[in-house]
Amino acid sequence: MAKLSEQAVQTINEICDRYTNEKTPLMMILSDIQNEYGYIPLEVQELVSKKTGISVAEIYGVVTFYSFFSLTPKGKYVIGCCLGTACYVKGGQQIIDKFSEILGVKPGETTEDGLFTLDALRCIGACGIAPAVSISGTVYPKVTVDKVPQIVAEYRAKEGGAA
Repeated sequence: MAKLSEQAVQTINEICDRYTNEKTPLMMILSDIQNEYGYIPLEVQELVSKKTGISVAEIYGVVTFYSFFSLTPKGKYVIGCCLGTACYVKGGQQIIDKFSEILGVKPGETTEDGLFTLDALRCIGACGIAPAVSISGTVYPKVTVDKVPQIVAEYRAKEGGAA
């Protein structure tokens, strides 16, 4: 816990306090922490355990089971490439491979500049517009390999960087 600032400890304690009257507060607490900081490292899990009495093992199990929680910082833009059946059949693997090539990271990794995280998703519920890619909440329909460089360039341009 030495890595956490006093302000972070205070914020996490306040988040835990919001749910003291809840019968099963863990998911709400972790969700709020994920929204606040973008990830839930072990130091934070230990603090939540101390505050709630829930074991670190149980908290870690929840954080690692649900894909929307993360143990490490995510990039500013999280690129989720759907590899569910419909997307996979229509070229989803080639799409994620192209993002990986352009960004220089594998699925589950974040670019060195902290701008992009590449994730392989099992299904985003967009089978009718397969292959689909979700970037920080925006869904791109019927993505093709030749559209990937343009998509990355759009996000780099938002940051004032080159493609």
